[in-house]
Amino acid sequence: MEEVPELEILYQDDYLVAINKPHGLLVHRSSRAREASVFALQTLRNQLGRHVWPAHRIDRKTGGVLLFALDADTANHLQGQFARRETHKEYLTIVRGYTEDQGVIDYPLVPEDGRSEAQEAITEYETLGRVELPIAFGKHATSRYSLVRAMPKTGRMHQLRKHFKHIFHPIIGDRPHGCNKQNKLFLERWQLSTMMLHAARLQFTHPHTGQTVSVAAPLQSEFVRMIQEFGWQDLVFTKEELRRA
Repeated sequence: MEEVPELEILYQDDYLVAINKPHGLLVHRSSRAREASVFALQTLRNQLGRHVWPAHRIDRKTGGVLLFALDADTANHLQGQFARRETHKEYLTIVRGYTEDQGVIDYPLVPEDGRSEAQEAITEYETLGRVELPIAFGKHATSRYSLVRAMPKTGRMHQLRKHFKHIFHPIIGDRPHGCNKQNKLFLERWQLSTMMLHAARLQFTHPHTGQTVSVAAPLQSEFVRMIQEFGWQDLVFTKEELRRA
């Protein structure tokens, strides 16, 4: 039996609750991961002592902001905002190589069920930092990595993972869309097996007040460790956050 985590609540009112989902935690039961016995939906329900409805999804391997509604009507309103692309999502990720300063990845994706044609998928991104390490890799004498802020404009399954693979800058720790050799390097050198993708911020319109709500999720321990390892602290954290890290 997996250990049930105490979920970090980022925002809560009478209608909504947002958590900082740990990397590796499924949102709900899935036929894709029959071995799992702990899920964000059931854990949050037990933690709050009431039913909750997921407003959207993020990958099992992705950490960060995950939004739930506390009633079905609110959930329907929020799901409509996501479907109409009225929300704003920001992710932080570490990828192989040096990405462009800014870019737009406009590359349609075929749903993983394989039953329909490719769908429009668009991701905007900007590079926050780069590092070159004296670590030989393949034919190269050094290894290069980028810290990237990504803003998906559509919500396709595994969109960021597939898009950064498409531009030859796979996300570190991603399987199967990443680079297995890089993943092995990170596991052996830094004992890292977590995928470096974090849902950092979610902005939406409150279904009942009409006000804009912006929820930010602190980076989790393994991501923080790599940020510090690569010397990117000042790009990500405030001085107060650095003292706590």
